[in-house]
Amino acid sequence: MIKKLSNNVDMPQVGLGVYKMTDETEAIKAITTALDVGYRAIDTATLYQNEKEVGEAIKAHKLPREDIFITTKVWNTDQGYDNTLRAFEKSLELLQVDYIDSYLTHWPVPEKYTETYRAIERLYEEKLIRVPGVSNHHQEHLLELEKTANIKPVINQIECHPLLQQSELIKFCHERDIAVTGWGPLGRGRILPNEELDHIAKKYNKTAAQVILRWHLERGTIIIPKSIKPSRIKENFDLFDFSLDQEDMETIASYDSNGRTGANSSEPGFMRHFEGM
Repeated sequence: MIKKLSNNVDMPQVGLGVYKMTDETEAIKAITTALDVGYRAIDTATLYQNEKEVGEAIKAHKLPREDIFITTKVWNTDQGYDNTLRAFEKSLELLQVDYIDSYLTHWPVPEKYTETYRAIERLYEEKLIRVPGVSNHHQEHLLELEKTANIKPVINQIECHPLLQQSELIKFCHERDIAVTGWGPLGRGRILPNEELDHIAKKYNKTAAQVILRWHLERGTIIIPKSIKPSRIKENFDLFDFSLDQEDMETIASYDSNGRTGANSSEPGFMRHFEGM
């Protein structure tokens, strides 16, 4: 499935997330498996310390570069206008590519994220990236960017799963034509196992995880499930031969409980969450 973004770029709605894939052999194997299965999007970041492995796996694969959508992100300690431009050059070098499909501000670092995004705008204007965007930005951050940005973010990547559905933020983004990517789409496994989900899954001859991932797609969300296991990588992509009925969508909607697993950038002092990273 392809998502047409507001700037008319096509982005695959399912990609492979590579967070915590720090073992070189494992990372390259997982990415290669994903590309073989049919994934056409890989989501990495400076923080993940595996941009080099992503680049090597893509370069070694038979697929043309233009068929693969690469997302990476500028880390908190690299933010600010000049620092972001330098960080981008390093990511470009590690990924062994001459452009990056989507470049995101990883977190809205206070007093820096507007300048970080200004650098991302410049990279977009210079055609070094195809899609400018942000990550973990709430309404107040997006409204602040609206005051200074000439080009609005095309993507906002946020934590999103049945326990943290982010309905208000997603509605806010969609009203502004900002596509939403959900990281941690399975809630880091906190919702599984679940007997009710297992019952729903049997109806479709799928797994509970596949039901959750399909729920995201039917909400219009881009997802980046992560796994190093070939069987799970395949399972997470096998989502396109069924759809959930309204009753099952409502059942999953009832699980919303503000079950955040990561930092909340709306909270004062949220940057303390990253001390030592």
